[in-house]
This record gives sequence, structure tokens and C-alpha cells, in this order.
Amino acid sequence: MRLIDLSYPLANDSPVYPSDPPLIIKHEKEYDRDGYNLFTITTTMHVGTHLDAPIHLTESQKTIDEYPIDCFFGRGILINAYGEKVIDYQKSYENMIKSQDCILIYTGHGEHYPSTKYFNDHPIITNEMAQFLVEQKVKLVGIDFPSPDYEPYDVHKILLSNDIFLLENVCNLENLLGIFRFKLMCFPLKVKAEASLVRAVALLED
Repeated sequence: MRLIDLSYPLANDSPVYPSDPPLIIKHEKEYDRDGYNLFTITTTMHVGTHLDAPIHLTESQKTIDEYPIDCFFGRGILINAYGEKVIDYQKSYENMIKSQDCILIYTGHGEHYPSTKYFNDHPIITNEMAQFLVEQKVKLVGIDFPSPDYEPYDVHKILLSNDIFLLENVCNLENLLGIFRFKLMCFPLKVKAEASLVRAVALLED
């Protein structure tokens, strides 16, 4: 058994989605001065590797803590879309993707993290591809770019309105190329919010 970390580290210089407030980590108490260390964090739930829940861009009122924990664990499927700017439906995906799978899309766009190009010129998922993933009844879709779409965020709405979570800003997907048996774990904080920071991990099976 082997674990592959798919999450970006978080620090004061972590990039944020354009117009979002910055992440602030403050060292409030220091061991040498106060006898213990204590840090505070001020952040949105959309910094680094994170999950969007349906409430983020739909009329749902169900916060992310209200979903069963098995929504965030399952068989992982990697789609190799390296270099593609538009991720569209392909017939070959029909045999790859089954109900309750966790889909990860590798484009290589993470090579631009944390530059402005990462946020301002990222790949997109087509509405047709999103509808296909809905029909396949997948659990979640993870991407190595900051958003599956641009305004008016139609792909967000297609997936989230069908209780398919979005795992954004995933990294290290190149380490899963050629691996056909793995599980994905990306448990959110048990927080009453529209999204959550996560530690996404691939569990490789023998």
C-alpha cells in the first residue's frame, strides 16, 4: 500500500482565486515567549486543494458537514488530458467510468501554479462532458486547475446540482499515470460552510 499526496501546501503566500481575500496564518503565541505555540488562520474555503459542495453555486442549503463521509472516498479514475485546453466527452470514457467513481482529470496545468496564468488561462470542462459525468453518477470530479469553467459557471452548476462534488487545485497527478487501481480520499473539515479545505490523497492498491 502506498499513499500519494495530491494537495498543495498552505502558507501566507498561497495564491487565491482572483478577487478572493488572502490566506493569513498568524503565529499568535510563541514557545520561547509564551510557553507554547498557537497559530490562527483566516481564510476562505477555496484556497489550495479544496472541495466545493452544492450549496456553493446552487439553491441547496445543505452545508458540507451534512454529507455522509463516504461521499469523499471511492475508486479513483484518472483521465489523462495532458495539454488539453478543453476537456470534452469521449466515447472511450464510457468503459472507464462507473457509478460512484471519483474522477481525476490530469491536464498538466499545475505546472503554472502559482502564477497568474494558472488562474486566468486554465482549461475548461464542456457542458457535454459534465452531463456525461452526471449520467454516470460519479461521486466527485477532481481537477489540476482552479475551476472547470468561467462565468457564468455552468459546469459548476451542472455537477453541483446533481450532488457531484468538485475537488479543485489538485496536484501531483502525474504520479498516477499508468496506475489503474487506486482509491481517492479527500475528507472535508466538519464545518458548516459551502466548501472545505482538504488533504486529498490517492491510496494505491497492490
